[in-house]
Amino acid sequence: MAAKLNLSGPSDSDQSSLNDQSVSSRSINRSLRVAEKQRRKNEAGDPFVLALKYFSDVEAGTPVLGNDDLERNLVLVEKVAYSKGLSPEAISIMLEFAMSLRMGTILCPRVLKCLIPATVVPQEAVVRAVVWLGVGKIPFGTQVLFIKWVLTMFDMIDAKDHLRAIYGFIFSFVTEENLCPYICHLLYLLTRKESVRVFRVRKLLELQSKLGRQPFLLHLLSLYKVFCPELVTLSIPSRMKSGFRNHNSPWKSVLIGVQKRNGSQVASSIGLAFTIKDKTNTRKRKHCHLELPALSSVVNKQAQTELSSSRKVVPLVQLHSFAQLLENMHHIELPAQMGSLLGSSLALQYLDCVQDESALLRLNFWLGYALHEEFLFCGDGGASQNSEEALQFLNKLLSTQHFLQEGFSSSEAFLYKFLSVWDGSLLRPQILGLLSNIPVVPSSQIRQLLFEPLMQLFFTSSMFFKCGLMECLNNMLLKWLTWHSVYALEDDLDISLNSHTSINMTLSGFKDSVMELVNFVGRLASVGLQLEGCHSLLLSFILDFYETVCDTFLKYGLPLVVMPPAGVFYPTLFAADPVSVDRLAYIMYRYKVNLTSAKNQEKVTEQAFHISRQTFREFNHYVVVMVNCLWNSKMFQPGMDVQLGEELLLKSNVPEYWTSFDLIHHPAFLSYAVDFHQRCWPGRKDMDLNSIKHSKPWSWYLEYLFTQGYDGLKQFVQSNISRQLTAGDGQDNSLSTQQR
Repeated sequence: MAAKLNLSGPSDSDQSSLNDQSVSSRSINRSLRVAEKQRRKNEAGDPFVLALKYFSDVEAGTPVLGNDDLERNLVLVEKVAYSKGLSPEAISIMLEFAMSLRMGTILCPRVLKCLIPATVVPQEAVVRAVVWLGVGKIPFGTQVLFIKWVLTMFDMIDAKDHLRAIYGFIFSFVTEENLCPYICHLLYLLTRKESVRVFRVRKLLELQSKLGRQPFLLHLLSLYKVFCPELVTLSIPSRMKSGFRNHNSPWKSVLIGVQKRNGSQVASSIGLAFTIKDKTNTRKRKHCHLELPALSSVVNKQAQTELSSSRKVVPLVQLHSFAQLLENMHHIELPAQMGSLLGSSLALQYLDCVQDESALLRLNFWLGYALHEEFLFCGDGGASQNSEEALQFLNKLLSTQHFLQEGFSSSEAFLYKFLSVWDGSLLRPQILGLLSNIPVVPSSQIRQLLFEPLMQLFFTSSMFFKCGLMECLNNMLLKWLTWHSVYALEDDLDISLNSHTSINMTLSGFKDSVMELVNFVGRLASVGLQLEGCHSLLLSFILDFYETVCDTFLKYGLPLVVMPPAGVFYPTLFAADPVSVDRLAYIMYRYKVNLTSAKNQEKVTEQAFHISRQTFREFNHYVVVMVNCLWNSKMFQPGMDVQLGEELLLKSNVPEYWTSFDLIHHPAFLSYAVDFHQRCWPGRKDMDLNSIKHSKPWSWYLEYLFTQGYDGLKQFVQSNISRQLTAGDGQDNSLSTQQR
C-alpha cells in the first residue's frame, strides 16, 4: 500500500526539495544575466572596444580623408598597442582590416606597424592575411612589410599546422623578385620533409640560374637537401654567408617594451633575434635574445590530440624521461623555438641519438643570429659589459657542445669574425672554450681565419692569456686528432671532419692542417717564452701541447711526427724546476717510441708513411744535446746550438763550466744532489759533489732521483743510455745511444 502511495506522487518533503532547487536555479541564472548585462555595458562604454568594433564593421569604400572617426579610433588602437599590446581578437580584427583594403592601401602600412601582440598571434588571422596576398591589389612594399611582420612574430603564432597546410600557396610567391628573400625565409621556417617536392626544387634552381647563387636560395635548397638529398643534386657550399638578413623591423624594440611591462618574456625567434637599442643608456642593454626559450609545441593544445592520433607525433615537451624518449624516438615533434633545445637534456639526447640534420640546421640558424646580433652587430656596447646573461648563454652553449662532442658550424663562423674585434679579456674562458671546439680548418685558410688574429692577441696580452691560449690550442689539437682516429677510413684514408657536415678532407690535407697548427704553436711558444722570461707556468702549458704532439702516431694513428723548435727545447732543458726537465725527458722518450714504431712499420706494411731525414736529424741532435748536458758533462761543446766563446767562459770564473748542467750541477737538480751528498756522507764537513760521479754513488744517485717521481727522466735514461755501448754519432736515420 505504501508502494502505491509512493508511486502515486511525490511526498511533501520531495516537493519541498524540488522547489528549493528551482529557486536556486532561477537565482543562478539571474546572476549570470546580470553579470553578462554588466559586461556588455562596460564594453559598450570602453572606447577601445568601440574602436575595434568600428574597424570590424566599417564598410568597403569608406573615405579616409577627413574621416575624424577613423583617425580617432586608429590613434586609440595605436596607443593601446604600443603600451599594453593587442589581444589575439584585436590582432585578428586589425589584420583583417589592413589586408582586405576596405579603406584603400594608404592605411595598411600604418596598421601593420601597430600590430604588437600582448600574448600570442592567432594562426587563423595570419592564414587569412596570407590569402589576401593573392588578391593582387596590395602594393609590393606593403606585401614585404607584412611578411617581415610574420617573420618577426613567427614564434608568437599560437600554431603552425594551418600555415604549413598552405605551404604551396606561400611557395608560389617566390617568383616575385621583391618578395623572394622574405618568402624563402618563411618557407625555411615552415619546411618539413613532406613539403619537399621535385617541382619546387626545379623552381628554386630556375630562380638561382636567373638571380645567381643568392644566399637565401642556397639556404632553402640546403634544407631541402637535408630532407631529400636524392632530389637536390646541387653542391651546397660548406661555409655560406648568412642566408636571411636580420632586418631591423619596426616591431622589435616596441615588442620588447610591451613584454617587459606585461611581465612576460619574449620568445627568441628562430629567424630574427629581438634586440633593443636604447641610445640613452647603453650600459643597461638587455641581452633579451640570449635567454633560452622554454620548450613548446608547434601546434596548439586543441590540435595536438587530432594531430597526434593521425600522424602518431609526440611533442618533445610532453616527454619527461629518457625511457619515454626511447619509446617515441621516431615520432618526436620538434619544438617551435629551436633555441629551447639547448636548455633541455632530453632534447640533446635526441639530437645525439637521431642525428636529425634538419634540427641541427635550424638550431645552427637560430644560434648564428643570436651570436651575431649580441656580440657583433650590436651598436650599443652589447656584451661588452660582461653581462650575466651572455655568460650563462655561452656556458650553456659550451656544455651543449661538450655533450654532443662537437661544435656548431654557426659558432665557428661567428668566432672567425669575432676574433678580429676581440680584446682577449671579454668572456675569455668561454670564447677560448668555443674556439677549441672548431673542426679542422683547411691549411689554405687557417692562417687568415685563425693564426693572424690569435697572433696579435698573443703578443699583446698578459701571460695568463698566453697560458689560456696554449691550453685552448692543445684542446683543439686533441679534438682534431680524436676526430681523425674515429672517422678515418681504412681503405682510402679519407676522413669526415664532422658527422653533421659535408666537409671531407684527404689524409694529406688533414696532415697539412695539423702541421700548420703545430708549427704555429711552436712559433708562439718560442717568442712567448722570451717575452715572459721562460715563466714556468707558461712553459707547463707549452709542454702539455708537446705531450700531445709527440704521440700523434701511436696514440691517434696520424702518420706525422713534428719535433719542437729550439726555442722550446733549450728553455725547457735549462729550466730551473725539475718537473719541466723531467717532462722534456718524457716527451723525447715518446718521440723515440713513435719514430721507432713508424720506422718498423715502414719496413713491413705498404701504407706506411715515409719519415723525412730532417725529422731523424732533429731528434738525434736533441738526444745528443740532452745526453751531453745531463749525462756526459759536456756542455758548451763545439757543434751544439748553444755556444759561448772560450774567453767569455773563463771570465765567468765558473769552475768546470762544462759540468754546469749535468744531473748533479743542473739548477733543477742541485738541491737533490746536496741532499743525496749529505745522506751518503753525513760526517763530511766539506761538500764535494763530484764524488757522486763515482760508479756506486752515481748508481745510487740515479735511483734516488727516480724514487722522487721523475719517471720521464728514468724512461729517457733507460731508453737512450747504455754503459755497454759506445757513444752514438747522431747520424741520419739512427736512434742515438749514449754512454756516460
